[in-house]
Amino acid sequence: MFERYFSLPRTVDRIRASWLAEPIERYVAWLTDHGYAARTIWRRVPLLVHFGDFTRQQGATALIDLPHHVEDFIEHWVTDQHPCAGNVKGRARLAKEVRNPIQQMLKVVVPGFAGRGRPRQPENPFYAQVPSFFPYLREERGLREASIRHYSDSLRNFAAYLCGVGLSNLHDLSAPVLGGFAMDCKQRGIAWESMRNACGVLRVFVRYLHREGVLTKDLSSAVEAPQTYRLSQIPRSITWDEVRRMLEAVDRRTPVGRRDYAILLLLVTYGLRAREVAELTLDDIDWQNERLQVPKRKAGHSTAYPLSPVVGNAILAYLKQDRPGTEDRHVFFRIFAPQLPLTYSAISGRASHYLHKAGIPVSRPGSHTLRHTCVQRLVDAQFSLKVIGDYVGHRTPRSTEIYAKVDIASLREVACGDGEEIL
Repeated sequence: MFERYFSLPRTVDRIRASWLAEPIERYVAWLTDHGYAARTIWRRVPLLVHFGDFTRQQGATALIDLPHHVEDFIEHWVTDQHPCAGNVKGRARLAKEVRNPIQQMLKVVVPGFAGRGRPRQPENPFYAQVPSFFPYLREERGLREASIRHYSDSLRNFAAYLCGVGLSNLHDLSAPVLGGFAMDCKQRGIAWESMRNACGVLRVFVRYLHREGVLTKDLSSAVEAPQTYRLSQIPRSITWDEVRRMLEAVDRRTPVGRRDYAILLLLVTYGLRAREVAELTLDDIDWQNERLQVPKRKAGHSTAYPLSPVVGNAILAYLKQDRPGTEDRHVFFRIFAPQLPLTYSAISGRASHYLHKAGIPVSRPGSHTLRHTCVQRLVDAQFSLKVIGDYVGHRTPRSTEIYAKVDIASLREVACGDGEEIL
């Protein structure tokens, strides 16, 4: 494996002389399998050889000893090998560049090694008092992991609020304490949507506490969320001319551009959610019958679409030229290593990127902007709300009603006339 990347025999001999030669070679094979560039391997292998020399001098004799010497080696490398690293920020950046490949190799060769990373916060901040709440969310309510993370974030905010008011036992919760949570969120500058969601999470949590006997009374009514009004907001759609501008901003001469062009077409043609695009697999595309299957939608059903020639050709161009050779059946992958399937946040981020690049002003740009655009175009074409809801996978017609109130052409007629025809 080393000979594949290093042509000089003495260089290969120097690497094989290291006591970490075999683990390093396993790591190089892992990098190769995950599509890392040769220049990345050229840069990392010498660093790992130096790491092996350092750990041997420090008395390491087995792979299990290596994690204990990572930070010492980084300090040695930054201080002794690069004394002119610059200011504190420059030294921190150099330390990160050294730490990442070492920790990545250790994850490959040392069983159970997790790395330094960010400190993980507990999923359930109230585990000591109600350990079964998150199993309840998963098993009884059937929530997705993305929703579970929202619950975890909101409960951590609630735990911080209780700490601030000096309350540690959930048995002592009262209506005034719960009622003050929304006010505390407002004082900390939390956005309106986040406040509403946090209060919804807290109501579910308080009802569960009452069900489990932690609270003798159901206090969920004391959690007052911000007032909401149905149909108070307008969709975040853009015009079809702006869609063309966005698509023209994609450089389809590059692998990234070809992949992103196919993603954008899926979002705006079928009104798919970012998660639905991220979860598409090769098995969902029936090329022979020109059908696109979208399984496991938010409403719990699946939808089959005719495969548009434009969308199909864009996907085909990406699959033939740029999709990595892998046994994973997902359609869309990262172009650069590690070549893993794109996440839903990455899908939304690509949509936001091209909306900004095309100079299209829209609030909260992302994949849902294109979903709203798809629905608005169907409304303008006079399709019924039931047909539109089925097309984009809405759970109920109420979800589609928001688009019915934005009819720009009719509003222009009203504005230009005297309004008598509508009386």
